[in-house]
Amino acid sequence: MTQTSASSADDRSTVTGRRRIAFAVHTGADGLPALPVLLRSLALTNPGVCEDFVVLHPGLPDSAFEPLRRLHPRVVARRADDRRDVHRLEGYDTVVAFAPGMVVLGDLGELLRMRHGVGAVPQSRCDGEGRERREVLPDGLRVIQRADTDGAGPDAGVPEGVLTPVDARYDFLTRRLYDDTPVPPHVAVLHFTGPPDEPGYGPAAEARRRFEMGDEEFRAAYCALPGEKHPDLLAHLAPPLLRARPSLDLARTVADVYRRQGRYDEAVDVLAPVVGDRLDAPRCQETLGVCLMALSRYDEAEARLLLAAASPDVAPRAFAQLARLAWLCGREAQAHAYARAGLEADPTDSGCHGWYVRTRAQDPGEQPEPLPAGEQLAHVALFAEGQENAGDKVLPEAVRRCFGTDTGPRHWYQQPVHRLVDEATLEELNARRGVVVGGGGLFLPDTSPNGNSHWQWNVPDDLLARLTAPLAVFAVGYNVFDGQQYRRGRFAESLRVLVERSAFFGLRNHGSIERVRELLPGPLRDRVRYQPCPTTVARHLDPALSGPVERDDTVLVNCAYDRAGLRFGHDYGHFLAQMATALGGLRERADVRYAAHMPADEKFVHDLRREHGIALPVEQLYDMTNDGIRGLYRRSRLVIGMRGHAGMIPFGCGTPILSLVSHPKLAYFLSDIGREEWGLSVHDRELGPRLRERATALLDDHAAAVADVHDAQKALWETTRANLDELEKTFGRG
Repeated sequence: MTQTSASSADDRSTVTGRRRIAFAVHTGADGLPALPVLLRSLALTNPGVCEDFVVLHPGLPDSAFEPLRRLHPRVVARRADDRRDVHRLEGYDTVVAFAPGMVVLGDLGELLRMRHGVGAVPQSRCDGEGRERREVLPDGLRVIQRADTDGAGPDAGVPEGVLTPVDARYDFLTRRLYDDTPVPPHVAVLHFTGPPDEPGYGPAAEARRRFEMGDEEFRAAYCALPGEKHPDLLAHLAPPLLRARPSLDLARTVADVYRRQGRYDEAVDVLAPVVGDRLDAPRCQETLGVCLMALSRYDEAEARLLLAAASPDVAPRAFAQLARLAWLCGREAQAHAYARAGLEADPTDSGCHGWYVRTRAQDPGEQPEPLPAGEQLAHVALFAEGQENAGDKVLPEAVRRCFGTDTGPRHWYQQPVHRLVDEATLEELNARRGVVVGGGGLFLPDTSPNGNSHWQWNVPDDLLARLTAPLAVFAVGYNVFDGQQYRRGRFAESLRVLVERSAFFGLRNHGSIERVRELLPGPLRDRVRYQPCPTTVARHLDPALSGPVERDDTVLVNCAYDRAGLRFGHDYGHFLAQMATALGGLRERADVRYAAHMPADEKFVHDLRREHGIALPVEQLYDMTNDGIRGLYRRSRLVIGMRGHAGMIPFGCGTPILSLVSHPKLAYFLSDIGREEWGLSVHDRELGPRLRERATALLDDHAAAVADVHDAQKALWETTRANLDELEKTFGRG
């Protein structure tokens, strides 16, 4: 079954300001036969684009749109009186309006990146006296920003003063091609002003005929395109083609797109029957092994990955996955051996090197003797190592500080959240006086998927139900992006068992509380409570952070690039230009530096220098100690961050923050502390000037800004302290 975006996505676009984009066309029954050609041309020339395609119509039966739905997963039919209704299309921020007689021949990226006014092509026409004038045709292409047309009346076309001229290649009229004039190669949208088979327009008709094909031919043409294709379109078009034309390569394509969508069971069902034990299909074996691992079918996954590792080309990747699998199952020595085998195949492979370092025997040094198990707490969390996310290094220590000053192995038994909970693990957990799970965005389906819970703790329901030690879910977040698709059934069942078993169930923001309560049966909803992330109250947990501080004249900036498509959509170029505007002004009054939480974050620095000539010094937080990270943030005058902990850590240290909101969790945190004005959407049309204005205001009255941070912390600390008093009774004194 094909997933559709709107029904299966956890779409909270109003939280982040994420732009909702649609293509639209108005037609009656006479124009409907032309729309399959328009849809095919759109997909084949812009294979990475899959926005809603809205068909406005005067009252056609729903069955009339079935041929379109076979071609596109996001066809939306709506009643409308005439074409002018495209200016008032509810539920969207940007609408690209076509006419039925149009065919897409080129890249539409420029139109999708437009942010102001109503884009249209002023066309040349002759009046009754033969004088040429330019006007926007009623059925011409439009790029409509709803923010600029909301005041338009019911008879409005293009509201006065908002017309943004668009290059003629995006609405190229075929009447300019009389006498069989060739279609210019730069034309992106060809607009037929008469019948497509009208004599005298042979090259134009030929350009359109390229997209006159049957459904199966269209699917094959799309799947054969080189380069990146949108996973929603690929998932819609490839499976029917696979049924009609079975092949190993196509099966792997379908399985891979299912894998990217989190549909691991369907990926296995597609790939397993055609792969068998073939050694001549190592990439298919690798894909199958990864999907089986995501379903927690570890023995089957290991067998497939070993078959893949027999190929020299695939061996390094396969051995890295085998090392991860062995580590997940608690087999450290075997994980190390697999990583070593991968390095023997390719000494430069970073994945194998990471697992080799992570699983090699550690010199215990002078570690303190652990307390008896019954006096320890168990901590289930993501424990970042090496050059992983700096926020994930600081967070576990912050959680432990809530329960005492000793955060080391003497008082704590450490259980990595992604590692499988088996009988031996359950015995270890039950031997402790309590189990703390968190914090962090552990309610996330795709970072390290497993078939046991469908969130980050890899625990089967039956073992969780047999956990006898008191369990506290502490400052966990619901970390799903705007528009992110995932299946909630298994997660909801695991969540129910988790809440039933927990003595304390605290989520780190009220947005997460609302999302999780939606997934729980009524009697369990009231057990979900508020527990702020402990990084936000660090000043109250660590005496070294509570005193006066001598600050550097520094502004730190941070950006994030994981799931960049979900963060930025079509707006990354806009975001980069707006940041260049803001930072260019801020550099006149402060030392602006870049705070990289992980190596991938440094993409911003490279792009900013390449596109706008601005070079920023980089602070590599991923190579710092926790004290170094907190110290850097504490000494800064202002932090402008996109990662959650690029806001919460400096805030907890008493430093003013501004958040670049590309994920709901940042908006949730600012809402909890009543400081929504500290957040700016990465999609904001005026992000640059607004960011510079707000940053300047905080720097101008810095003492008041710091005092405001301290004031906002008070309620978080009061809530945390009350929860810890309760947990002390639950766990007993250590």
